[in-house]
Formats: sequence, structure tokens, C-alpha cells
Amino acid sequence: MLPNFGARRQFSDLSEKEILALAISSEEDDSRIYLDYAEAVRADYPATARVLEGMAAEEERHRQGLISEFRRRFGEHIPLIRREHVAGYYARRPVWLVRNLGIARIRQEVERMEDDAATFYLEAARRTSDAGTRSLLGALAAQEQQHMVTAEALEDANLPQDARKEEDDKAHRQFVLTWVQPGLAGLMDGSVSTLAPIFATAFATQNSHTTLLVGVAASVGAGISMGFTEAAHDDGVISGRGSPIKRGLASGIMTAVGGLGHALPYLIPHFWTATTLAALVVFVELWAIAWIQNRYMETPFLRAAFQVVLGGALVLAAGVLIGGS
Repeated sequence: MLPNFGARRQFSDLSEKEILALAISSEEDDSRIYLDYAEAVRADYPATARVLEGMAAEEERHRQGLISEFRRRFGEHIPLIRREHVAGYYARRPVWLVRNLGIARIRQEVERMEDDAATFYLEAARRTSDAGTRSLLGALAAQEQQHMVTAEALEDANLPQDARKEEDDKAHRQFVLTWVQPGLAGLMDGSVSTLAPIFATAFATQNSHTTLLVGVAASVGAGISMGFTEAAHDDGVISGRGSPIKRGLASGIMTAVGGLGHALPYLIPHFWTATTLAALVVFVELWAIAWIQNRYMETPFLRAAFQVVLGGALVLAAGVLIGGS
């Protein structure tokens, strides 16, 4: 019978030798992860990169200590066993995924890495009845907890308050440029530009189904157009606005959402009920746009509300007048 290479072993089945080997490989993996993160943020966040490099060096020192302990107890050969070989062992998120989510997310992941390791060793120590294994797991947990203390010390040394604030401000600006600005432009375009065709159709036909078809077509078409336009007109290299794919998705999706918001009420067969609900949705959309402008673009709320509501009201009136003529 062939062995099942896909099966993972239970932690309870591991010997102390295998547990120590697992700890060694885990420390090596974490050290490399920290270096990958450091390389990813070095250009924009050099202070955080230095913190991550210091943590990687700390992980490597702990790995060397574990290797010395392994050699003292079990000899030179260290069996290959990694966290993915053990059922229930903590997993690490892919580096490529986390580093694309921004500096704040990387910091959170680093904290989670250390906390996961310490928690796992403590839980494993509580569940074993063997005194030697329990002592070993407790020592590993203490080492992981010491990593968190070291991380805080490294952060204090390499990431003072003013440097962290500067990095946080830069990350916020990047978030606004990549996601908020194109998303807001899309929401404004979808909410305002589709008002005229949707309400013109509504008052011209007074038919919910026809209005729904026109509204969905206008919203989806505008979303596709805005998405491709945003992605194609600026690659983000010179402007620093970030990935064109991310910006295109933000702009396209929010454009479609803005139009669909006041098109979908026409799923209701009764025309005047649907129209009343659509008008209420328009009101909510316009005030949401004003709030986003105030929250992220630092536009005074009253000025933003006046501009958006006035513009939306003019487009809405045009659609009603054209449709009713």
C-alpha cells in the first residue's frame, strides 16, 4: 500500500526531537518572511524596514540557539519537518498577499506571527502529559514571547514617534490616491451621470421594467468605461497613485454601484413606489459622496454637500423635464 504523502501528522504524534526540528524550521521561515517584508517596504518606509531586519536577525539568533540545543540532545542530523506537515500548526499568510495590503497590514501581520507562535506553544504545552515535552514547549513559548519584547525594543530604537507618524501619513495618502480618489470619482459619475437617463426613461415610459433595463445598462456600461479609463490613462509610476488595476477596479465598481443604487428600486412593479424609493436612494448617495469628500479629501462638508446636491439636483431635474416633455 502506497503511503499517503498528502496526510499531515498530528502534533500529539511528534516526538521531542521532531518538535525541536519543527521549531528550528519555523524560526528559519519567519526570519525569511521578515526579510521579505523589509525588502518590500524599504523604499517607502525605511524605518520599518530596519525594524523588520532587526526582527529577522533575532529570529536567526533563536534558530541558532535551538540548533545548539538539538545537537546537544539528539546529534547532528536535524530531520526536515515544517509547519505545513503538521495538522493544526499555525500557518503564515503568503508574503505576496500581505505586502500588497499596505504598511499597516504588514505591521499587524508581524504582531500576529509572534502572538500565534507563543499561543500555539503554550496550548501545546498544556495538552501534553509528558513532563519533558511540556518543559520544552514552555521554553519555546517563552522564547516567542521574548520575540515580542524584542520587537517593541527594536521599534522604539528604529521607529520613533515622528518617523512612524510620517510613515502612517504616507500610507494614508497612498490609500486615498489608490482607492478613495478613483472610487469617489466613480461613485460621483455613477450616481450623477445616470440620473438623467434613468429618470428621463422613468417619466417618459412610466414603466418600471423598461426603466430598470435602461438603468442597469447605463450603470454597467459606465462602470466598464470608467474602470478601463482609470486603469489606462495613468500607470501610477510617475504620479505615485498606485496600481492601475486597483484604481480601475475602485473606479469601475463604484461607478456601477452609484448607478445601480437608483436603478434597482425599479424592480418594484408599481411605478410611483419605485420612483419614490429611487429618489430617496439618490438623496442618500449624494450625501454619502459629500461625507467621503469631507472625510478623505478634506473638503468642508457644507461646501461638498452644496456642490454635490446642487449638481445632482440639476441633473435629476433635467432628466425629469426631458422625460416628461
